[in-house]
Amino acid sequence: MLRPTLLLLMLVLPRPSAVPPSHAATAEDAPSYTADGQLKFPEKYREWVFLTSGIDMSYNPTAAAASHSMFDNIFVNPSAYRSFQETGTWPDKTTLVLEIRGAESDISINKRGHTQSAEMMGFEVHVKDASLEGGWGFFAFDNPVSAKLTKRPAACYSCHEQHAAVDTTFVQFYPTLFELAKKKGTLSAAYPHEIATPSVPQTK
Repeated sequence: MLRPTLLLLMLVLPRPSAVPPSHAATAEDAPSYTADGQLKFPEKYREWVFLTSGIDMSYNPTAAAASHSMFDNIFVNPSAYRSFQETGTWPDKTTLVLEIRGAESDISINKRGHTQSAEMMGFEVHVKDASLEGGWGFFAFDNPVSAKLTKRPAACYSCHEQHAAVDTTFVQFYPTLFELAKKKGTLSAAYPHEIATPSVPQTK
């Protein structure tokens, strides 16, 4: 008599719901918008995955040297990072944060080079969102609350579309992800011309 009862219980009890993929955007790290479409400041971005840091970078070959140095720090939401590890490209709701900080010297025992300051020089976010024109959007924050979408045809869009290694993002500056993208074969079709050709030694 026990076997039929056990079978009945198995049929009646609800089955567990499917587990979402590990790279699905969570409510905690997905981009969030105000009622009028502004991107809310991602307050916990410094708990996200750190991708890289650059100093005094400029994409303009004729740009004059700045009077002071600045660091560019890049963070990405964890769910997007996990997805990139699996696929070599970015999923919808990817949120890349550019944090710009001033550079300091002669701090504490440091006698050479620069350390990052507490001073925030700027803050920009690049979001992949299928609801946006072109699937990506740039947001420049001048306050820690929200920012309006930088509308096309702003130069940032064409620059990323023409020169980015993966899906309009500058993965060529993210050393660990760039190697992964090459292995996955996900480099953008327009990117190869950016790869420098090694010089061949001249023979006499």
